[in-house]
Amino acid sequence: MVLHPAARVREAGQDVTFCCKAAGTPAPQKYYWYHNGTLLEGKAQRSSGRLALRGLAPGQAGTYHCKASSEAGAIRSAPAQLTVLAQGQPSCRAEPEPSLVELPSECPQDASGSRLYNVGRCPASPCPGGPAEPSGCGEEAGSCCGVRRMELRQVPCSGWVLPVKVVAECGCGPCARPRVLVQGRVTAADTGEPLRFGHIFVGGREVGFTGYQGSFTIEVPPDTRRLVTRFVDGQQRLVDAVKVLPFDRRGGAVYQEVKMLRKKEPVELDGGRSNAIPLGEAGGREPVGELVLPAGAFLRPSGEVFNGTVKASVTFVDPRDMGTASAASSDLSFANAEGEIVPLRTYGMFAVDFREGDSGAALQAGPVQVRMDAAQVWMPEHLEKMKLWSLNPESGLWEEEGVLRPSGGGRRRRRRREERTFLVGNLEIRERRLFNLDVPEDRRCFVKVRAYSNEKFNPYEQLEGVVISLINLEPQPGFPSNPRAWGRFDSVVTGANGACLPAFCDGQRPDAYTALVTATLGGEELEAVASSPKLNPNAVGVAQPYLGKLGYRRSDHEDPALKKTAFQINVAKPDPNNVDESNGPVYSYRSLRECEEAPVSANHLRFYRVEVDKYEYNVVPFKESDVTSWTGDYLAWWPNPQEFRACYIKVQLEGPQEYMVRSRNVGGSHPRTRGQLYGLRDSRSVRDPLLGDTSGACVEFKCGGMLFDQSLADRTLVSIVPQGSCRRTAINGLLRDYLSRHPPLADNNHTGAFSMLAPLDPLGHNYGIYTVTDQNPRLAKEIAIGRCFAGTSDGFSREMRAAEGTAVTFSCQERPPGRESFFQRLLSAPAEA
Repeated sequence: MVLHPAARVREAGQDVTFCCKAAGTPAPQKYYWYHNGTLLEGKAQRSSGRLALRGLAPGQAGTYHCKASSEAGAIRSAPAQLTVLAQGQPSCRAEPEPSLVELPSECPQDASGSRLYNVGRCPASPCPGGPAEPSGCGEEAGSCCGVRRMELRQVPCSGWVLPVKVVAECGCGPCARPRVLVQGRVTAADTGEPLRFGHIFVGGREVGFTGYQGSFTIEVPPDTRRLVTRFVDGQQRLVDAVKVLPFDRRGGAVYQEVKMLRKKEPVELDGGRSNAIPLGEAGGREPVGELVLPAGAFLRPSGEVFNGTVKASVTFVDPRDMGTASAASSDLSFANAEGEIVPLRTYGMFAVDFREGDSGAALQAGPVQVRMDAAQVWMPEHLEKMKLWSLNPESGLWEEEGVLRPSGGGRRRRRRREERTFLVGNLEIRERRLFNLDVPEDRRCFVKVRAYSNEKFNPYEQLEGVVISLINLEPQPGFPSNPRAWGRFDSVVTGANGACLPAFCDGQRPDAYTALVTATLGGEELEAVASSPKLNPNAVGVAQPYLGKLGYRRSDHEDPALKKTAFQINVAKPDPNNVDESNGPVYSYRSLRECEEAPVSANHLRFYRVEVDKYEYNVVPFKESDVTSWTGDYLAWWPNPQEFRACYIKVQLEGPQEYMVRSRNVGGSHPRTRGQLYGLRDSRSVRDPLLGDTSGACVEFKCGGMLFDQSLADRTLVSIVPQGSCRRTAINGLLRDYLSRHPPLADNNHTGAFSMLAPLDPLGHNYGIYTVTDQNPRLAKEIAIGRCFAGTSDGFSREMRAAEGTAVTFSCQERPPGRESFFQRLLSAPAEA
């Protein structure tokens, strides 16, 4: 499906057009349109990829999807939501929705000490289109609910006043169209070696190359629902990787680590004789099966039989080895007869590469036999369902090549007196594809997962843009799937209300199916909630007794030395007659909407970021995980929603403790913002493991540069103030020279702080300044922090090197009892300080 119908909002009486388009060989000729799952009758609906509805009535609201078909099969589009409003009914309320931000610690808002403040937000919902809008094919610019007016308020703090911009009014305006990107790195699964200058294909079209370190950036084409990307090693050392990459439709970048399998070393075969190659014999395991190549099976592209020496490489992805799961291609899905994309469960995948021994020219093969050991299939019913599939590298879907049947007399001898029965299928190898031994799987549920910025699990601190991945693991013997098989791999990007991931489930026995779940944000692995030494239902997010039925276990449950970044659960299908299981986190397959709209108080599973103590405050509120929440304002921390520039300064602190360091950022040279606060950043220093009584802090500041109107640059006035009795002892010489050559100079009279007008140039580690630009603000900050910790402009570390690449140094001592530090005086009496 290359064009999906798009969601629309209309008023009653208006018209709307939905469009879809499918591609295939032969080209699809028949299209069928469905409303809320019911086929729409009429010849017009059968012959065209367009559905025109005139004079809409409220009863026509709901979901619409199309199905295209040909003799080759069928494919179904994603559903599109049609909202029909009564005439004059507002789709965007002027009153903002509540949205809480956390104020600085010295700004409590009530007697209880709460620091939460309602700054308001406008939901990014679509507004109804007018009669002059285009027909509706593809993405229309349209209008959306957004900020119409903001107000500046003054919040009293201890001895000073904090400016806060709040949303005062919402209204319809042009929809934001941020760029949608997928970024990441491609490496070999076994050695971590980067794929240098590898070819990148999207939908059969080459779109670029990976970088020297294996990095890549893909701009997602408009209207994409399923981003299928193929990575090809030009040196032919690694097997082609076909990945279905998740992305955030609201804009910004999602980071992905892609692993590629190394090709198995080729063996030499005599093309004039019959040959058999085992599948999955590595590690002393019994082979899953074998590939049988009869004499004369190898063909040149012209069709000429090749009987010479053949170099044959057959690489097998074995589901019995969980270490190769990340390198498996696609998400194990196929399109059924109705065109619905549904999951498979794999017994193994293999990639073949046949070449002439002398010239290295590529060869085809066929017909050949695939023989699968029936002893690997524990369920008798699967012996009748087993099929042979090949992966379409353009659609990322598996296509049926043939059925595996029990061989006629089919017993053959193996070690001593043991015997084995084979399932046999035939195929021809005409192009370089990945092949699969699979069984369709139909018992499905959804699992609700949320990600948080810390262990407090506050509802307003949920993270968006986190990639949640779920792998269905081998289930218990006696259930309709092989205990040595994987199920479908799924990745979903969290939104404002978490994510719902499809998984296999069973209603009879809770531990029939299990799932392994992980979460990453910008390449950083998030941590799951602990399951030992004592399981805390309130922390996990699921109430008892359902939690016990799920058997929640974090990856380090039995071995504390293992990572804490994954959890495993039994995907126990909820019992509709049990009230304890009606509130998540597992939902039946037909309850997807209930899962997606579940309140944060409902049962759900959790991940969180592990961070050193830090605090961020922006005068103009902005959720870095949702680019569409950006508001154009002179005091916005990020002035450009298409490109985010993160700046950090490295501070070395000599003293026996770890110290909080604050950056205060105000307008410095721009006439519209001079003296006005942009925001605050607090960061706790991290000890250097190699230096005694020394720690370092990487503190974010607002970069100098153009403001949102792009007419005049501002050099932010940045003040760096550590807490405690700290005295400035050194300033980086190159940084001091740069600032003196680019006046005016900031006042640095007080030795307990450091001030500067932010440089307009990116500088680097030699100056103690770290600057990174990216389309994703969180990713820009992660990279900048990693360089700052390492003290280099191109490295990355999570271990502090306090003496490397430092901008300013402070010496801190324990102050006498009763004496306030300069940091405390700045909070309590800023004018006097």
